[in-house]
Amino acid sequence: MATKKPSYQEAVNEIDEILAKIENEELDVDELSAQVKRVSSLIKLCKDKLHKTEEEVEDILKEMEE
Repeated sequence: MATKKPSYQEAVNEIDEILAKIENEELDVDELSAQVKRVSSLIKLCKDKLHKTEEEVEDILKEMEE
C-alpha cells in the first residue's frame, strides 16, 4: 500500500519536530542521516506544493482579468 503524501502543514510540522530533535541532540548518529534525508524530501515536497499553488493562483488571476 502506498503511503499518503503529507499535506503542506503536516510536512512543515514534521520538519520542525525533526529539527528540534537535532537541536536538542535527541537523535543518535544512526538516526541522524535518515532524518536529514527525510527533512530533505519534505522540503522538496513543500517547494513543489508552493510552486504548484503559485501557478494555480496566477492562472486564476489571469482568468479574472479576461
